[in-house]
Amino acid sequence: WVLDKLKAERERGITIDIALWKFETPKYEVTVIDAPGHRDFIKNMITGTSQADCAILIIAAGTGEFEAGISKDGQTREHALLAFTLGVRQLFVAVNKMDTTKWSEERFNEIIKETTNFIKKVGYNPKSVVFVPISGWHGDNMLEESANMTWYKGWTREGEGGVVFKGKTLLDAIDAIEPPTRPTDKPLRLPLQDVYKIGGIGTVPVGRVETGITKPGMVVSFAPANITTEVKSVEMHHEQPSEGNPGDNVGFNVKNVSVEDIRRGYVASDSKNDPAKEAASFVAQVIVLNHPGQIAAGYTPVLDCHTAHIACKFAELQQKVDRRMGKALEENPKAVKSGDAAIVKLVPSKPMSVETYNEYPPLGRFAVRDM
Repeated sequence: WVLDKLKAERERGITIDIALWKFETPKYEVTVIDAPGHRDFIKNMITGTSQADCAILIIAAGTGEFEAGISKDGQTREHALLAFTLGVRQLFVAVNKMDTTKWSEERFNEIIKETTNFIKKVGYNPKSVVFVPISGWHGDNMLEESANMTWYKGWTREGEGGVVFKGKTLLDAIDAIEPPTRPTDKPLRLPLQDVYKIGGIGTVPVGRVETGITKPGMVVSFAPANITTEVKSVEMHHEQPSEGNPGDNVGFNVKNVSVEDIRRGYVASDSKNDPAKEAASFVAQVIVLNHPGQIAAGYTPVLDCHTAHIACKFAELQQKVDRRMGKALEENPKAVKSGDAAIVKLVPSKPMSVETYNEYPPLGRFAVRDM
């Protein structure tokens, strides 16, 4: 509720674009990418989620509300699946609106049981997932231990290498997030989230550094447009650091580039070190999560990859594969359906920059949706 700062959003009661919101815990400086919880905003969720280190799935405990979210077509299920597909490997579950259940331990346990089943199917290890009962409205069990849920003994989670974390509140859980190792030694990749024109400064692209480092004086090129320019300054939350590292959300001022020349979905890279390029076509493994009919060659959905949303044609279905093991099941299948995984040659309808998943994972995974 605190995050729905825009009036229009509050009136609709849903969170529209990705709001970046900061706070500090005893251990971390946290940026909340408030991903939208409504079906028409799935593409925004994809650009937001693919930038996250951890996903906190907010589940409503109210009767009927929880069931709707985890039903076969529910949003809760879809969001957990997307988070996993987009490489967010840490997941916490906050069971909200506990006040509406009269702070019921029984309801909380029922929700844990159901949710554990489906997050396991998605691919998460339930042992590594924290379940925290909260009431956002009452601020209960968020920062301080709950006075209303005396039955709640706290959560435990297993981290990397068997480290065990314990805590009670949502804040404790946030401090139990393990920061991933940041790929600073790789060449720069910075997908643009937005481009601003700022009076007295000029053109300022904004985005998250996925790999490498950006700093003033660096000559960057923007793919797929192949525009090259020098970085004048780098800013984070209105402070000028010396450089932007992986995981940082930065704005950087560039010389002689108009705000019309570059846009969301473009990728900034170091012009002298393996610069990003346009991909005329690429081959990818595609998993069909839920689709009403068969998908054959010629199908042209929208691809959401890093911050780009571009229609791409399934030019060839090369193989049907086992989605867990990756081994070939059938060569040149005529069509694929829900539950199948396939190796597909994709052709973007307009210039697009993607990378191999091996070299630059954040630029090598995507989600597909019908136009």
